[in-house]
Amino acid sequence: MASLYAPPTLRQQHDGKSAETRNLKPGEISSGTTIMAVCFNGGVVLGADSRVSSGTYVVNRVSDKIVQLHERIWCCRSGSAADTQALTDIVKHHLGQISIETGRLPTVAMAAHLMRKLIYGNKDNLMAGVIVGGWDPVEGGSVYNVTLGGSCVRQPFTIGGSGSSYIYGLVDAECREGMDADECNAFVKKAVSHAMARDGSSGGIIRTVVVTEDGNVRSYTEGNKLPYGP
Repeated sequence: MASLYAPPTLRQQHDGKSAETRNLKPGEISSGTTIMAVCFNGGVVLGADSRVSSGTYVVNRVSDKIVQLHERIWCCRSGSAADTQALTDIVKHHLGQISIETGRLPTVAMAAHLMRKLIYGNKDNLMAGVIVGGWDPVEGGSVYNVTLGGSCVRQPFTIGGSGSSYIYGLVDAECREGMDADECNAFVKKAVSHAMARDGSSGGIIRTVVVTEDGNVRSYTEGNKLPYGP
């Protein structure tokens, strides 16, 4: 007996929808980014693209996804722009209060676990995955990955966002211990530019921050001067 239900054809399933949007639930919006952070001898390099997308629309071409939480502690944001902006504002406030009350610089681990507590406690209402990195007198340069579900893991390097799926092999092959600041900065720019070339939700310019005991050095690479492009 023939089935009364005829499953939709492949054309009907995919008609008018891209690979990034065809599996979304009603009301969901596709968003994307590429963020990463890498430790080197003496500090950390954080990098990110600058495209903010909402479905198939580019909302902002030159957004700043790397936020300063304290003097030498920074955060790369991915997920909902509104959620991550609120989270970084809250953590920045708490770190400032802790620094005033104790008279000491907060550690990167402290910032990461504050972020973890906020994300895990509100995981049903937030869409936020962040990378917290920087330098402190206790651990030196360190990087923590705080996932969408609120897990917090310290890693020598980490990548995140939709563009990260395209560069796991590149990062595994080329990331190594013992890099200096210049080598690490060049590596971050190369990896992010490869992700931007493949991921439709990543693009714009590359912003980087080099964090050491001596301070922070911010820079950006224009879209027509990327180390790799399609």
